[in-house]
Amino acid sequence: MIEKSMLQRNCDRKTRDSLIGALLSDYGFISKETIGESLCSRPVDMLCVGNRKKQVLFAGAFHGMEWITSLLLLKFLDDLCFCIMTGKSMCGVSPGAILNQRGLAMIPCVNPDGVEIQINGADSAGKYDRLVRSVSGGDTLHWQANAAGVDINHNFSAGRERLLKMEKENGITSAAPTRYGGRYAESEPETRIIASYCRAGNISHALAFHSQGEEIYWSYGSYKDPEAHKMAKIMSYSSGYTLSEPEGLAVGGGFKDWFEEHFSRPAFTIEVGKGKNPLPVSDFEKIYSKIQEMMVLALIL
Repeated sequence: MIEKSMLQRNCDRKTRDSLIGALLSDYGFISKETIGESLCSRPVDMLCVGNRKKQVLFAGAFHGMEWITSLLLLKFLDDLCFCIMTGKSMCGVSPGAILNQRGLAMIPCVNPDGVEIQINGADSAGKYDRLVRSVSGGDTLHWQANAAGVDINHNFSAGRERLLKMEKENGITSAAPTRYGGRYAESEPETRIIASYCRAGNISHALAFHSQGEEIYWSYGSYKDPEAHKMAKIMSYSSGYTLSEPEGLAVGGGFKDWFEEHFSRPAFTIEVGKGKNPLPVSDFEKIYSKIQEMMVLALIL
Protein backbone atom coordinates (compact mmCIF):
# COMPACT_ATOMS: atom_id res chain seq x y z
CA MET A 1 0.00 0.00 0.00
CA ILE A 2 1.03 3.63 -0.48
CA GLU A 3 3.23 4.90 2.32
CA LYS A 4 1.50 7.46 4.51
CA SER A 5 4.30 9.97 4.02
CA MET A 6 3.60 10.02 0.27
CA LEU A 7 0.12 11.35 0.99
CA GLN A 8 1.41 14.27 3.01
CA ARG A 9 2.83 16.23 0.07
CA ASN A 10 1.44 18.83 -2.29
CA CYS A 11 0.33 16.75 -5.26
CA ASP A 12 2.34 18.12 -8.18
CA ARG A 13 3.42 15.93 -11.10
CA LYS A 14 6.43 14.52 -9.26
CA THR A 15 4.31 13.39 -6.32
CA ARG A 16 1.52 12.14 -8.58
CA ASP A 17 3.94 10.09 -10.68
CA SER A 18 5.42 8.57 -7.53
CA LEU A 19 1.98 7.61 -6.23
CA ILE A 20 0.88 6.13 -9.54
CA GLY A 21 4.18 4.25 -9.85
CA ALA A 22 3.67 2.73 -6.41
CA LEU A 23 0.15 1.63 -7.32
CA LEU A 24 1.26 0.00 -10.57
CA SER A 25 4.05 -1.79 -8.73
CA ASP A 26 1.74 -3.15 -6.03
CA TYR A 27 -1.25 -4.05 -8.18
CA GLY A 28 -0.55 -5.60 -11.55
CA PHE A 29 -4.24 -5.54 -12.51
CA ILE A 30 -4.40 -1.72 -12.70
CA SER A 31 -4.15 -0.52 -16.29
CA LYS A 32 -2.67 2.90 -16.99
CA GLU A 33 -2.81 4.86 -20.20
CA THR A 34 -2.10 8.42 -21.18
CA ILE A 35 -5.30 9.64 -22.84
CA GLY A 36 -3.91 13.00 -23.93
CA GLU A 37 -1.56 15.85 -23.13
CA SER A 38 -2.05 19.27 -21.62
CA LEU A 39 -1.05 22.55 -23.27
CA CYS A 40 2.42 22.15 -21.74
CA SER A 41 2.67 18.53 -22.92
CA ARG A 42 2.09 17.01 -19.50
CA PRO A 43 0.32 13.64 -19.61
CA VAL A 44 -3.29 13.26 -18.57
CA ASP A 45 -3.30 9.77 -17.09
CA MET A 46 -6.18 7.33 -16.81
CA LEU A 47 -6.13 4.43 -14.34
CA CYS A 48 -8.64 1.62 -14.73
CA VAL A 49 -9.67 -1.45 -12.78
CA GLY A 50 -12.44 -3.92 -13.50
CA ASN A 51 -14.82 -4.11 -16.43
CA ARG A 52 -13.71 -1.82 -19.28
CA LYS A 53 -17.02 -2.17 -21.15
CA LYS A 54 -19.03 -0.37 -18.48
CA GLN A 55 -17.42 2.09 -16.11
CA VAL A 56 -17.95 4.70 -13.44
CA LEU A 57 -15.73 7.74 -13.94
CA PHE A 58 -13.97 9.52 -11.06
CA ALA A 59 -12.07 12.68 -12.07
CA GLY A 60 -10.21 15.23 -9.99
CA ALA A 61 -8.05 18.37 -10.09
CA PHE A 62 -10.01 20.28 -12.71
CA HIS A 63 -8.65 23.36 -10.93
CA GLY A 64 -5.10 24.21 -9.91
CA MET A 65 -5.81 24.87 -6.25
CA GLU A 66 -7.81 21.65 -5.88
CA TRP A 67 -4.95 19.15 -6.15
CA ILE A 68 -5.96 17.53 -2.85
CA THR A 69 -8.63 15.73 -4.89
CA SER A 70 -5.85 13.85 -6.74
CA LEU A 71 -4.51 12.56 -3.42
CA LEU A 72 -8.01 11.47 -2.37
CA LEU A 73 -8.62 9.58 -5.60
CA LEU A 74 -5.27 7.79 -5.55
CA LYS A 75 -5.67 6.84 -1.89
CA PHE A 76 -9.11 5.43 -2.68
CA LEU A 77 -7.72 3.40 -5.58
CA ASP A 78 -5.00 2.06 -3.29
CA ASP A 79 -7.52 0.93 -0.66
CA LEU A 80 -9.83 -0.50 -3.30
CA CYS A 81 -7.08 -2.53 -4.98
CA PHE A 82 -5.71 -3.78 -1.66
CA CYS A 83 -9.15 -5.18 -0.84
CA ILE A 84 -9.42 -6.78 -4.28
CA MET A 85 -5.99 -8.40 -3.91
CA THR A 86 -6.56 -9.66 -0.36
CA GLY A 87 -10.26 -10.52 -0.65
CA LYS A 88 -11.11 -8.11 2.15
CA SER A 89 -14.20 -5.94 2.23
CA MET A 90 -14.19 -2.16 2.02
CA CYS A 91 -16.85 -0.36 4.05
CA GLY A 92 -18.72 -3.66 4.17
CA VAL A 93 -18.56 -4.17 0.39
CA SER A 94 -16.55 -6.76 -1.56
CA PRO A 95 -15.20 -4.63 -4.43
CA GLY A 96 -13.86 -7.47 -6.58
CA ALA A 97 -17.27 -8.84 -7.51
CA ILE A 98 -18.65 -5.37 -8.16
CA LEU A 99 -15.81 -4.36 -10.47
CA ASN A 100 -16.33 -7.45 -12.60
CA GLN A 101 -19.71 -5.98 -13.50
CA ARG A 102 -18.80 -2.29 -13.57
CA GLY A 103 -15.28 -0.97 -13.69
CA LEU A 104 -13.69 2.20 -12.38
CA ALA A 105 -12.03 4.71 -14.70
CA MET A 106 -10.06 7.35 -12.81
CA ILE A 107 -8.46 10.56 -14.04
CA PRO A 108 -6.57 11.79 -10.97
CA CYS A 109 -5.60 15.13 -12.53
CA VAL A 110 -7.59 16.69 -15.38
CA ASN A 111 -5.59 19.93 -15.31
CA PRO A 112 -1.91 19.04 -14.71
CA ASP A 113 -0.58 22.43 -15.88
CA GLY A 114 -2.86 24.35 -13.54
CA VAL A 115 -1.81 22.21 -10.59
CA GLU A 116 1.87 22.63 -11.45
CA ILE A 117 1.50 26.42 -11.75
CA GLN A 118 -0.33 26.69 -8.44
CA ILE A 119 2.25 24.64 -6.55
CA ASN A 120 5.49 25.53 -8.33
CA GLY A 121 4.85 28.95 -9.87
CA ALA A 122 4.71 30.58 -13.31
CA ASP A 123 7.96 28.97 -14.50
CA SER A 124 5.98 25.71 -14.66
CA ALA A 125 3.89 27.16 -17.50
CA GLY A 126 6.68 26.89 -20.08
CA LYS A 127 5.96 29.14 -23.05
CA TYR A 128 2.89 30.44 -21.23
CA ASP A 129 4.92 31.77 -18.29
CA ARG A 130 4.63 35.42 -19.33
CA LEU A 131 0.86 35.11 -19.70
CA VAL A 132 0.56 33.50 -16.29
CA ARG A 133 2.68 36.20 -14.64
CA SER A 134 0.71 38.94 -16.35
CA VAL A 135 -2.83 37.79 -15.55
CA SER A 136 -1.99 36.50 -12.06
CA GLY A 137 -0.16 39.65 -11.01
CA GLY A 138 2.46 37.31 -9.58
CA ASP A 139 -0.05 35.43 -7.37
CA THR A 140 -0.07 31.85 -8.58
CA LEU A 141 -1.12 30.58 -5.15
CA HIS A 142 -4.73 31.15 -6.24
CA TRP A 143 -4.35 29.83 -9.80
CA GLN A 144 -7.25 27.64 -10.98
CA ALA A 145 -7.08 27.76 -14.78
CA ASN A 146 -4.90 25.90 -17.26
CA ALA A 147 -1.66 27.37 -18.65
CA ALA A 148 -3.60 29.56 -21.11
CA GLY A 149 -5.73 31.11 -18.37
CA VAL A 150 -8.85 29.12 -19.29
CA ASP A 151 -10.94 27.60 -16.52
CA ILE A 152 -11.50 23.99 -17.58
CA ASN A 153 -14.75 23.82 -15.64
CA HIS A 154 -16.10 26.78 -17.64
CA ASN A 155 -14.98 25.34 -20.98
CA PHE A 156 -17.73 22.78 -21.61
CA SER A 157 -20.76 23.59 -23.77
CA ALA A 158 -23.55 23.31 -21.19
CA GLY A 159 -25.24 26.69 -20.67
CA ARG A 160 -22.36 28.43 -22.41
CA GLU A 161 -24.21 31.51 -23.69
CA ARG A 162 -25.60 32.35 -20.28
CA LEU A 163 -22.25 31.70 -18.61
CA LEU A 164 -20.33 33.91 -21.07
CA LYS A 165 -22.79 36.72 -20.41
CA MET A 166 -22.22 36.39 -16.67
CA GLU A 167 -18.44 36.27 -17.15
CA LYS A 168 -18.59 39.54 -19.08
CA GLU A 169 -20.83 41.11 -16.45
CA ASN A 170 -18.12 40.23 -13.93
CA GLY A 171 -15.38 41.71 -16.10
CA ILE A 172 -13.95 38.35 -17.20
CA THR A 173 -13.33 38.60 -20.96
CA SER A 174 -9.89 37.08 -21.46
CA ALA A 175 -7.30 34.83 -19.84
CA ALA A 176 -7.61 34.88 -16.05
CA PRO A 177 -6.60 32.85 -12.99
CA THR A 178 -10.17 31.54 -12.75
CA ARG A 179 -13.60 31.53 -14.41
CA TYR A 180 -12.68 32.50 -17.98
CA GLY A 181 -14.48 30.06 -20.28
CA GLY A 182 -12.22 30.33 -23.31
CA ARG A 183 -12.88 31.31 -26.92
CA TYR A 184 -15.27 28.44 -27.55
CA ALA A 185 -16.49 25.26 -25.87
CA GLU A 186 -13.79 22.56 -25.68
CA SER A 187 -11.16 25.02 -26.88
CA GLU A 188 -8.65 23.49 -24.44
CA PRO A 189 -6.95 20.10 -24.80
CA GLU A 190 -7.71 19.19 -21.19
CA THR A 191 -11.44 19.66 -21.83
CA ARG A 192 -11.37 17.70 -25.06
CA ILE A 193 -9.47 14.82 -23.48
CA ILE A 194 -12.08 14.00 -20.84
CA ALA A 195 -15.00 14.74 -23.16
CA SER A 196 -13.57 12.44 -25.84
CA TYR A 197 -13.11 9.61 -23.36
CA CYS A 198 -16.73 9.95 -22.25
CA ARG A 199 -17.98 9.98 -25.83
CA ALA A 200 -15.96 6.91 -26.79
CA GLY A 201 -16.68 4.82 -23.69
CA ASN A 202 -19.67 3.53 -21.78
CA ILE A 203 -19.75 5.63 -18.60
CA SER A 204 -22.78 4.81 -16.48
CA HIS A 205 -22.25 7.86 -14.25
CA ALA A 206 -19.50 10.27 -13.34
CA LEU A 207 -18.16 12.02 -10.25
CA ALA A 208 -16.14 15.24 -10.55
CA PHE A 209 -14.18 16.00 -7.38
CA HIS A 210 -13.60 19.64 -6.45
CA SER A 211 -12.95 21.56 -3.24
CA GLN A 212 -14.38 22.95 -1.01
CA GLY A 213 -17.71 23.12 0.87
CA GLU A 214 -18.78 19.56 1.77
CA GLU A 215 -21.54 19.74 -0.83
CA ILE A 216 -22.90 17.52 -3.59
CA TYR A 217 -24.39 18.93 -6.80
CA TRP A 218 -26.48 16.47 -8.76
CA SER A 219 -28.91 18.26 -11.13
CA TYR A 220 -28.59 20.68 -14.01
CA GLY A 221 -31.25 22.52 -16.00
CA SER A 222 -34.04 20.14 -16.94
CA TYR A 223 -32.01 17.12 -15.84
CA LYS A 224 -33.55 16.18 -12.52
CA ASP A 225 -33.69 12.42 -12.87
CA PRO A 226 -35.30 10.72 -9.83
CA GLU A 227 -32.69 7.95 -9.87
CA ALA A 228 -29.85 10.50 -9.85
CA HIS A 229 -31.54 12.26 -6.93
CA LYS A 230 -31.80 8.96 -5.06
CA MET A 231 -28.09 8.30 -5.66
CA ALA A 232 -27.21 11.79 -4.45
CA LYS A 233 -29.24 11.35 -1.26
CA ILE A 234 -27.46 8.08 -0.48
CA MET A 235 -24.07 9.73 -1.02
CA SER A 236 -25.14 12.68 1.11
CA TYR A 237 -26.29 10.45 3.95
CA SER A 238 -23.07 8.45 3.84
CA SER A 239 -20.69 11.44 3.84
CA GLY A 240 -22.68 14.04 5.76
CA TYR A 241 -22.28 16.34 2.75
CA THR A 242 -25.19 18.65 1.87
CA LEU A 243 -27.19 18.37 -1.34
CA SER A 244 -26.94 21.81 -2.92
CA GLU A 245 -27.44 23.73 -6.13
CA PRO A 246 -24.67 26.00 -7.41
CA GLU A 247 -25.35 29.65 -8.03
CA GLY A 248 -24.13 32.43 -10.30
CA LEU A 249 -20.87 31.76 -12.15
CA ALA A 250 -20.80 28.22 -10.79
CA VAL A 251 -23.79 27.25 -12.98
CA GLY A 252 -23.08 25.85 -16.45
CA GLY A 253 -19.88 25.35 -18.34
CA GLY A 254 -18.76 22.50 -16.11
CA PHE A 255 -18.06 18.84 -16.70
CA LYS A 256 -20.98 17.58 -14.60
CA ASP A 257 -23.44 19.86 -16.38
CA TRP A 258 -22.13 18.82 -19.80
CA PHE A 259 -22.22 15.10 -18.96
CA GLU A 260 -25.84 15.26 -17.80
CA GLU A 261 -26.94 17.39 -20.75
CA HIS A 262 -25.04 15.35 -23.35
CA PHE A 263 -25.75 11.81 -22.14
CA SER A 264 -28.84 12.20 -19.89
CA ARG A 265 -27.01 10.12 -17.28
CA PRO A 266 -26.20 10.92 -13.66
CA ALA A 267 -23.18 13.02 -12.80
CA PHE A 268 -22.18 14.61 -9.53
CA THR A 269 -19.87 17.37 -8.38
CA ILE A 270 -18.38 16.53 -5.00
CA GLU A 271 -17.00 19.57 -3.16
CA VAL A 272 -14.65 17.99 -0.62
CA GLY A 273 -13.52 19.52 2.65
CA LYS A 274 -14.15 22.90 4.18
CA GLY A 275 -12.02 26.00 4.37
CA LYS A 276 -10.12 28.09 1.84
CA ASN A 277 -8.47 26.70 -1.28
CA PRO A 278 -5.91 25.32 -1.51
CA LEU A 279 -6.97 23.13 1.38
CA PRO A 280 -3.94 22.15 3.48
CA VAL A 281 -2.63 18.63 3.06
CA SER A 282 -3.04 18.27 6.83
CA ASP A 283 -6.80 18.06 6.14
CA PHE A 284 -6.35 15.02 3.90
CA GLU A 285 -7.06 12.22 6.38
CA LYS A 286 -10.09 13.99 7.85
CA ILE A 287 -11.57 14.55 4.40
CA TYR A 288 -10.87 11.01 3.22
CA SER A 289 -12.43 9.42 6.29
CA LYS A 290 -15.69 11.27 5.56
CA ILE A 291 -15.96 10.35 1.88
CA GLN A 292 -14.45 6.86 1.62
CA GLU A 293 -17.76 5.05 2.10
CA MET A 294 -19.48 7.47 -0.28
CA MET A 295 -16.90 6.65 -2.96
CA VAL A 296 -17.46 2.93 -2.49
CA LEU A 297 -21.21 3.42 -2.75
CA ALA A 298 -20.76 5.50 -5.90
CA LEU A 299 -19.34 2.39 -7.59
CA ILE A 300 -22.37 0.24 -6.87
CA LEU A 301 -25.31 2.67 -7.13
